[in-house]
Amino acid sequence: MGRASALSNLIDRISAATGRAAAWLTLAMVLVSFVIVIIRYVFDSGFIWLQESLTWMHAAVFMFGAAYTLQRDEHVRVDIFYREMSTLRRALVNLFGVVLFIFPLCVFFIVEGFDYVVASWNIHEVSRNAGGLPYPFVPLLKSALILMPIAVLLQGLSIALRSISVLRGG
Repeated sequence: MGRASALSNLIDRISAATGRAAAWLTLAMVLVSFVIVIIRYVFDSGFIWLQESLTWMHAAVFMFGAAYTLQRDEHVRVDIFYREMSTLRRALVNLFGVVLFIFPLCVFFIVEGFDYVVASWNIHEVSRNAGGLPYPFVPLLKSALILMPIAVLLQGLSIALRSISVLRGG
């Protein structure tokens, strides 16, 4: 096993782990939703922070599931031509897709989101709603705006390495 293959396998394992975490987070969302309903309709009460946590968990599921979805090749794609292609052509399409779309888009998201996330940490941002999520939850959750494109960028690197291996005949 070469270094590129070992790196690709490591990245794939990381993406799979984040995907499993996102899946478990959906279970947490169901449980939190259940608790919110019970508190609201049985006890005629509620907690803003609990309601906000549900919204943030929902966002985190999508953000942390993105690299896993890419790794599993279950992302949105126009498949009418791709499915009929040979392995070499698929590798070429994947390599160009990563280089032309995934890498630049992820770098753009990281660059554009970085100052936004840093500002959130610097001002010790809390929820705008009284009784909402306290510090450090808001900056921690906003950090997903940087972590998601990093994870997708890494998964794109894994795809690129595998594509190059196929194109080289490996």
